[in-house]
Amino acid sequence: MPNISKVSDRAKLKPRREPYWAKIAKGCFVGFRKMTAGTSGTWAARNLDEASGKQQFKALGDFTDLPDHQRYDAASKAAQAWFEHLGKGGSNEAMTVAGACKRYVQNLRETKGDKAADDAQARFDRHVLNDQKLSGVELTKLTPAHIDAWRKALRAKPTPTGANRGKQRSDSAINRDMNTFRASLNHAYKDGLTTSDFAWRGKLAPIKNADKRRDVYLDRTQRKKLIEAAAPDMADFLRALCMLPLRPGALAALTVGNFDKRLSVLTIGKDKAGGDRKISLPDSTATFFTKHCKDKLPGAHILTNSAGRPWGRDTWGYQFDKAATLAELPPKATAYSIRHSTITDLIHAGVDSMTVAQLAGTSVAMIEKHYGHLTRDHARSALAALAL
Repeated sequence: MPNISKVSDRAKLKPRREPYWAKIAKGCFVGFRKMTAGTSGTWAARNLDEASGKQQFKALGDFTDLPDHQRYDAASKAAQAWFEHLGKGGSNEAMTVAGACKRYVQNLRETKGDKAADDAQARFDRHVLNDQKLSGVELTKLTPAHIDAWRKALRAKPTPTGANRGKQRSDSAINRDMNTFRASLNHAYKDGLTTSDFAWRGKLAPIKNADKRRDVYLDRTQRKKLIEAAAPDMADFLRALCMLPLRPGALAALTVGNFDKRLSVLTIGKDKAGGDRKISLPDSTATFFTKHCKDKLPGAHILTNSAGRPWGRDTWGYQFDKAATLAELPPKATAYSIRHSTITDLIHAGVDSMTVAQLAGTSVAMIEKHYGHLTRDHARSALAALAL
């Protein structure tokens, strides 16, 4: 068997398609392929799968970034890492970061639906797949340095849209992008496409205390002033937010088909919470939605701006800021503050956390995290009433 460990011996090898192999261990080989006399050659690894009796191969590259005398050792090290990967039950499939993202989106589409899959795909397009250097890295070669550089670049990106466009992104927004990326890598790890999560385990840890309690509470008087200060189309949008603890985006997405006039039931479809949920409306709220659904087709949006177009983050953000200034609301108030305020009012009214969570389209854990101090106050008052 020709010696491929030395530069001088490799130079004497005749060009051929089949690699020249050197045994590293039982069933494990590192190979050198020289197709033509004028090329530097490439390296490969070969492993015998004892269970099936079949040979497995992996291209290792040419290592031309290293001096000639270091390439054999580098190839042997890379081959050994692959052998260890297989030995731990890893797949022979060469999976890149981009491939892991694609597999994760496919899995979301099959298990959680198009909305979750489309959201993940959009995040990957904006923050992962546009970095060709990162997206092309094989998972088995991914390092903490790769992830650290990605995270720093993510932190440096400004907010792309909305009222805070161009400003520094919030920690919670960064966490959402990191969570999706981490989930894609963990999915590949669970499926054996890499046998270690060391590269991202620490580097993609969520930023602590990012989801701070939303402290901008608007009382009923402030909400009325806000509605009075807004333009008519925006006033209707704000009034609906005051009636239901919905996210502004979920409200904007509602169509006539989401409202059952006969049963006074509103189905919330497009929302962060995922699947459809139904809310039975009180008479006054049902009357409001009946009015705005009149003479519209099922696919038409219930609430639109003065131009007849659906509300979007850019339009409602600008209109809210304008009305909030006229109503002299706190500077940090946003359209989302109304949702926080309505949830707070429901808790104060003694509605249990499970019901509030279902109405708001969130988890009981999130209600307890952000509003638990209110439920504890109710519990204390209830205990005080037990005293004889």
